[in-house]
Parts: sequence; structure tokens; C-alpha cells
Amino acid sequence: GRAHSTSVPLALPCGLTKMHPLALMSMKSMKISPGCSMELAKIKTHFWKPKGLAIAVVAQYGIMPLTAFLLGKLFHLDPIESLAILICGCCPGGNLSNIFSLASKGDMNLSILMTACSTFLALGMMPLLLYIYSRGLYEGDLGSKVPYKGIVFSLATMLIPCAIGIFLNEKPQYARLIIKAGMTIFLMSSVAVIALSVISVGNHILIIFSPPLLGTSASTPLIGFLLGYGLSAFFKLNHQCRRTVCMETGCQNIQLWSAILKVAFDPEVTGSLYFFPLLYMVFQIGEGLLLVLTFRVHERIKRPNGKCNFAPMSEETSPTILFNSS
Repeated sequence: GRAHSTSVPLALPCGLTKMHPLALMSMKSMKISPGCSMELAKIKTHFWKPKGLAIAVVAQYGIMPLTAFLLGKLFHLDPIESLAILICGCCPGGNLSNIFSLASKGDMNLSILMTACSTFLALGMMPLLLYIYSRGLYEGDLGSKVPYKGIVFSLATMLIPCAIGIFLNEKPQYARLIIKAGMTIFLMSSVAVIALSVISVGNHILIIFSPPLLGTSASTPLIGFLLGYGLSAFFKLNHQCRRTVCMETGCQNIQLWSAILKVAFDPEVTGSLYFFPLLYMVFQIGEGLLLVLTFRVHERIKRPNGKCNFAPMSEETSPTILFNSS
């Protein structure tokens, strides 16, 4: 299969290796930003009236695994490639969705709850979904490769910074500064990751990845974004919640996906598919940023007519107020 014949030796550029510790620090600081726009009262509301949360969970574990499975069939991927994208589709939402939700002025309370719930549910849903969809593609128990400790660690590293952000939200002057700083770091990090990724594999991308694999990695997050928004619109969620479900559905936990790939398959079997999460992340970030820009432009155009029906937020925590100066 193609996965066996694409073992092109590549090394990450020095810049990417050197920035790794800095990137980790940046990610930690960015994780605090979403918490700065959360309110405990609204978190309780989503628990007592879980319509948005239920739709988001269905989108995460209904749309994404099925999308990954069908795209593997549509693009005629070989078994190893199909399994790689299937594992991605079965992963929970990642922290990137919280940043995108914040940047697109979504409902941050729903965003954090959705990421937390999807990560917690991954303890049971990932083995189940992998068992259902991988039959005929993988000989063995793929569910046993799920890194449960990694899932719990991911949940903790998300909730702790958010708790810090909620605490800082009691001091609006600091919360605004942290949110703006987090967005600045995110934009700079996104540009750096995309640029260094292109430098790393750009010249060899058509050698490493077949066109069907490129098409799959570009289509999966985009379909997740669009179907997540469409499903939430069908059930008449407000615009903030639609943006949130959109981002939560399209963004997957890339770190968890990479960990499973390394545990489940030997390097000589997967070859260059170890670069697949990097390629997917580039498309996920790029498409997410385009959607954020689209949402922001649409809101600015509609604002004079008063046609944007956003859920009410307090002045201190409203992303609209926080981003008006940007």
C-alpha cells in the first residue's frame, strides 16, 4: 500500500525544535484565556438545560467518526491510512476549539463544558467507536491502544487553567489583558506552526502524502466545522452556541491522536504517516482561522441592522467588548 512506500527521511527544521519549549509555555498561557470569559451561573444553566451540550456531544461522536470512516472509503485509502484518519475522527475535541470559540465570540461556557465532556466521554466512547468502525481494517483490539492516562491528564490540564481563568475573571481588568494576550500568542503561534510545517515538509509533501490523503486531511476538519454549525442551526441554537458547536466539532485532540498512532503501529508500518497529524493540524488551524474571520466579518456587516442574535453576556466577560479594539 502507499503507507509502505512513502518512507522519505525528513527532519524537522531547527527552528521548530528550538521553539518547542516556548510553544508549550504559550499553549499553557493560552489555556487560561477561555476561563477568563466564563461565568459559573451560565455553566450551571448549560447543565440544567443541556440542549446545546447534548447537540455538541452528538456532533462530536456522531459526525466526526462517521465522516472519517466515509472519507477513507471515498478517497480509497489503504487500511493503514484509513485507520489513521479514523482514530483522529474518534478522538475528543481539543483545546484549540476553546481558542477558536473565544476568537469567534462563541459561548465559552458551552465550549469548555463540551471539551471537558467529550474528553471525559472519550474514556468509553473511543474504544467503542474504534471497535465499531475498525472492524475489517485492524486485526486486534484497537480500543486497547487508547491512552486512558493521557485522556485524564488532558482533562486535568484543561480544567485547571480554566479554573484559574474563572478566578481571574473576578478582576475584569486582568481578565481582559489575559484574553488579549492569549489571542496574540495564539495568532503568532499559529503563523509560526504553519510556516515551520511548510518549511519542514513543504518540498516533499506530494512525495510523502498521496493526493487522496491530502484531500482527506483537508476535508475532515472542514466537514466537521460545517456540519457542526448546520446541526446546531437545525436545532435553533443561538448564534454564539452555533459558533461554539462548529468549532468544537471540527477541532480534534491532535496530541491524543499522535499518541495512539505511536502506540498502535510500528514506524516501519506507518512510514510517513507520523507526519499526518502535523499536516492535519495545519489544515485544522488554517480552516479554523478562516471561519473565525468569516464570523467576525459577518457580525460586523450585520451589526448595524441588529440582526445578530447573540446570547446575553456581562460587560466584563463579553468577547464582543473585549475584541472591539482589535
